Amino acid sequence: MSDQRPSGLGREADRAAVLAANRAFYDAFEARDLDAMSDLWAHDERVICVHPGWTELRGWGAVASSWAALFGGPQHLQFIVTDEHVVLAGDVAWVSCDENLLAGDGSATVASLNLFARDDAGAWKMLAHHGAPVMAGPGDDES
Repeated sequence: MSDQRPSGLGREADRAAVLAANRAFYDAFEARDLDAMSDLWAHDERVICVHPGWTELRGWGAVASSWAALFGGPQHLQFIVTDEHVVLAGDVAWVSCDENLLAGDGSATVASLNLFARDDAGAWKMLAHHGAPVMAGPGDDES
């Protein structure tokens, strides 16, 4: 799929819209807002979600159920999202970023990849989220 949009302002507007959708994802996650999370995702069988430590979930029904379970659980997370990189390819875009998580029992970093597609109304909808925990490397201070 080639990018049919002219470079410059159109691409910058798309980049800003994708970053806004990505940030809205983390805002909904942090707020444990199932309605806001639902609004961000495509509602079809294309969607895929891999939470850290989980197996792959396919289709909106399975993904929506996972958010309901996570939001109903006891753990409240705060996200500090860093190192966001956006790639645009026509009506598809992806954001790679680091999720720096703060929770009552400590902190962690998750490397994340979020895939978006522009819908018929021009909104960027999430098609995939993949989060992988970042392990401490040799020489990293674990104190």
